[in-house]
Amino acid sequence: MAKKVPESRKKARKRIIIESFLVVFVVLSPFFFKMHEYFSSDPEATINILGYIIDRNGFANLSIYAWFMLGKVVPLYLFVIWFFTCKHWWYHAILIPITMYAFQIFEVIFSDDRYVDTDNLLWLLPVCMVVIPIVYFIRIKLYDKYVHGIDLEAMEEELRVLKAKQGKQGVPPSDEEQQPQNTEFQTLSEKLDQKLSTQNLELGFKQFQHNLKNWLHLKF
Repeated sequence: MAKKVPESRKKARKRIIIESFLVVFVVLSPFFFKMHEYFSSDPEATINILGYIIDRNGFANLSIYAWFMLGKVVPLYLFVIWFFTCKHWWYHAILIPITMYAFQIFEVIFSDDRYVDTDNLLWLLPVCMVVIPIVYFIRIKLYDKYVHGIDLEAMEEELRVLKAKQGKQGVPPSDEEQQPQNTEFQTLSEKLDQKLSTQNLELGFKQFQHNLKNWLHLKF
């Protein structure tokens, strides 16, 4: 009877195979970039790939066109590999250079403009407007948790337990419990960190939701 391979071992084998392919692509990236030297320098030369004709696309010849494209494609797939293998909290920021190279390749292939790499910043603005706030709020949450020692989830759990106890006892929280006890002098940077912390931002957002619900209730 054949021995059944554990599921964990199958996953480990699959991961090793995938990571081996990624390592090969990373190691061969300089050789991929040098492939432009094997393209023709004749201005009239073309390449036929399965019926699809590739010409110089406005460049002096195929060799220069290949050199330009490989200078975009190679960094693009290296950034993609980095994005899917990065374990740091800021890995979303890698989406910005990925999008930049992707737009540059799209512009070269599909655009009829004579000049390239000119309007990429405008294309990147929507991506930056999404990625930068995500990275910033992750940074704030980590900074609050590991530097200031503020764990929002733990605080919410404590508040939930406290409210449950007070609901059973019928005793409202005193003013001393509601007011912060820390009266030490704070610098401007410490005040900014406190005001822009995840806890204060989320409490402000919840207060806005509560006021909005009350306003809608009064209106309707």
